[in-house]
Amino acid sequence: MLKGMGAGAVVSAMAGVKGMAQADTGASAQASGGVVFELRVYHANEGKLGDLLARFRNHTITIFKRHGMESVAYWTPTDDPLKGKTLFYMLKHPSREAAIANWAAFHDDPEWKQVSAASEVNGKLVERVESTFVKLTDFSPRL
Repeated sequence: MLKGMGAGAVVSAMAGVKGMAQADTGASAQASGGVVFELRVYHANEGKLGDLLARFRNHTITIFKRHGMESVAYWTPTDDPLKGKTLFYMLKHPSREAAIANWAAFHDDPEWKQVSAASEVNGKLVERVESTFVKLTDFSPRL
């Protein structure tokens, strides 16, 4: 799937993150309800990861919040071949339908359009994006 980092390693890393947001209903209720998590992987263009991280740090996360997109965590790989050119992050959505609506609103947001254009004045930051929707299992630890 991903060069140098299998899906199992990504999931294992996600499970170990402390302080992730969660409703008081517990993992079992999340597993059976509509809540979904979205794992996104951004493969940055050469030399652009720093600019991509700055865009998230300074703008994107705030815009996500405005559109009901809850950030769970953000990671950068520590080993080659992904080190220095990849961003992993996870969002929490109330449902798959909400995710679709939230992404549409995000992409239509005037501030996002401005931030995106300004950050890419010297070239595109991202080569490609991967998105995978996942649900907690009934045996998952509380997040």
